[in-house]
This record gives sequence, C-alpha cells and structure tokens, in this order.
Amino acid sequence: MRSLFVMDPLRNLHIEGDSTCVLMRECTKRGYEVHYCCPDHLFVLDGQAHGRVTAVQTSGPKPEFAVGSTNEQCLSDFDVVWMRKDPPFDMQYVLATYILDMAHTLVVNDPRGLKLFNEKLWAMKDFAQFQPKTLLSGDSERIRDFVESLPGRAVLKPWDGNGGLGVLVTHRGDRNLGSMIDVLTVQGTRPIIAQEFIEAVERGDKRILLFGGEAVGTLLRVPQARDYRANMHVGATVESSNPSVEDVAICQALKPLLNKWGQLFVGIDVIDGYLTEINVTSPTGIRELNRLNGTRLEAELV
Repeated sequence: MRSLFVMDPLRNLHIEGDSTCVLMRECTKRGYEVHYCCPDHLFVLDGQAHGRVTAVQTSGPKPEFAVGSTNEQCLSDFDVVWMRKDPPFDMQYVLATYILDMAHTLVVNDPRGLKLFNEKLWAMKDFAQFQPKTLLSGDSERIRDFVESLPGRAVLKPWDGNGGLGVLVTHRGDRNLGSMIDVLTVQGTRPIIAQEFIEAVERGDKRILLFGGEAVGTLLRVPQARDYRANMHVGATVESSNPSVEDVAICQALKPLLNKWGQLFVGIDVIDGYLTEINVTSPTGIRELNRLNGTRLEAELV
C-alpha cells in the first residue's frame, strides 16, 4: 500500500498532536510506503497529476519522522492520496484540488467536493435548518441592521477564515460595531458572516468527527474564561462528550451529501444543537479523542 499526504511542511506541524501525523504514523506502522508533499510541489505533465514527494518513516515509540529521499512521482501510482492541507482556502488550495482531480486514484477528501463546499458556507446552502440566524454580506448597513435585529449578541467572522482568527463578538448598540465591520469587510470590499451568538458556547462547542458519514468520536471544546473562541490552539480545553439527539439528526442529514461527494473524513462543529461549520479540508481532533476515550481512531480511518 502506497500513501501520499498533501499537507503543510512537516517542520511546521506539531508532530505529537497533529491529526495528519497520527494518520501518517498509523500508515507506517502497517508497513505502508508513505510519502508527503506540499501543494506547491504538485504539477501536471501531459494531463497526469504528479508531485515532488518525500518519503517518511517512523520507528520506535517516539513520534518523530525520519525523512527519506525526494523524487517526482505520478500521483496515480499511489493507492490513496490524503489531502490534508490546512486552510486558508485560497487560490493555491483551489489549484491543488484541480490537480488532485487528475489523479486516477482514491483522494481523501474527494477534490470535487473540496472545490464545491466551503466550510462555513456549505451549512448555509444545504443545512440552513440546523443553523442559527445567519447573514453573509459585505454591506455595512445590512450587517449593522442584522446585528441590531437580534435579541442578544452577534458574532462576526471572515467567511474564509480558520482557527478562530478574526472572530469578534458584538451586540446591539455596540459603539465599536462600525469599526469592527470596517476592519472585517476591509471597508466594504469583502463579505463576512454575521451570526446569532449562541450563549451555550461558553460551556463549549462540540467537534464531531465523521468517517463515511458516521460519527466516530465527539469531544467538547471549552473556551478559556477570557475568550469566546473554542479553538484548541488558542487555549480551549477538551472534554469527552456524546452526540445529543439534535447532533445525531444533523449527522444523519449530512451523510447522503458527504458520501455523494466523497467527503469521507469530516469534522463538524455544533453548539447546543446548532451546526456552525462543516470541516472538510483537514479536520482535527484524533489525538484528543484517543486520549480522552482510550481509542485509536486512526486504525478505523486508514
């Protein structure tokens, strides 16, 4: 079995905790031949997708990877290609999906779906019934009117952001609202998402990992007392959790479309029964779920 991981530079990853590294390590434990490359190492020659790929291997209990030789290979010669490049979903990312679409092999997740489904906008398009009240716009007055119409607080965030960057909480009558809108929309030149703030986020939001449309693990990410963001890399703590009845209904509604478009490994974010994001690019949480539940999710995924 030959596996290729398209990802960020290995030196930039937190080897012990990164979900991509967990998957790579499981592949090497099984005796698979494992390579990796960055998106800018992909290219097309005579209609065939290729990459400048580097062999990696692990040995012993330590999480480090031993880097081997680098050469150019046709992507179709791999049994599976894992697309694990972290956002942002920029033009380099889009180009990578077009190249991966020319690889005549299994790509996880399917690049056709990756091109179609933005992590924040997909829920608005196909699953609005599970979302809090939401607006996508770059018009400052429209955004202000939306915030003023809400009974409680609102959250403003970039439509193409990740990791909690640029997420701001505001409220009706906030004198800083105009400035927030100007900064996030770059004075009306970029649309943003304005969304009803779900108060339960202070108790945490759920990350539910799905494989083949089925939930394989759920964790609760609890923000710090001084922060609203429940992202792990900004200090949120994690606890074991179980999907609620509402969460199960969301997963069941998602499954047909996820499977139709080959989105095999997905992480959804849910707050108090509301769907806020569908993460298809590079979902995380494997290591944390393993630690909390005594599982080895990577053994089910690889």
